[in-house]
Amino acid sequence: MMKLHWSPRSPYVRKVMIAAHELGLADRLQTVRTVVAMDKPVPELMIENPLSKIPTLVTEDGTILYDSVVIMEYFDSLVGGGKLIPASGPARFIELRRHALANGFLDVLIYWRTERAREVPLPSMLHTYQTKLDAILPALEAEIDAIAQTPVGIAQITLAVAGDYMDFRFPDLGWRDRAPRFSAWQAAFRERPSMLATPVVEG
Repeated sequence: MMKLHWSPRSPYVRKVMIAAHELGLADRLQTVRTVVAMDKPVPELMIENPLSKIPTLVTEDGTILYDSVVIMEYFDSLVGGGKLIPASGPARFIELRRHALANGFLDVLIYWRTERAREVPLPSMLHTYQTKLDAILPALEAEIDAIAQTPVGIAQITLAVAGDYMDFRFPDLGWRDRAPRFSAWQAAFRERPSMLATPVVEG
């Protein structure tokens, strides 16, 4: 069995779990509940990942991998490669660029939520995150039809997770009205068995 440091509310962990389900690898994972926070390093986790971040994977041969996209690419390699990330050519770099946008989108949401939770949030930072969202949503709206025509990969998985995370943590944003094509695509994608098997929950 592979060991995955896991939390039911981490969108980065959810990306990895969805990938495992999409590739038929979920039954090879032992999930270990690991609570992390930006301001509270976890000594036990830092033995395996000095960054004290999840997801962190320990493979069947004891190799330690971290960062969600690294773990997703490792899973892809276990089933022959080229499933979640095209193996070569322009399609590979387009998928990687789209994933960079989607994962950066998640980063913005995580940092925004952290700033909102401060006793005295910095107005300049709140404005920065809002400005980034105002740029990200139109970019996704313009490209989502092309993204939807590609096989399910790391970009689609990450975008679907970001949509659910916005619903979960930012119900006040009204993002679905602002990006109707992205919203419709995400609403359909969230009905995939891999998404239903990995619900985002508090706790």
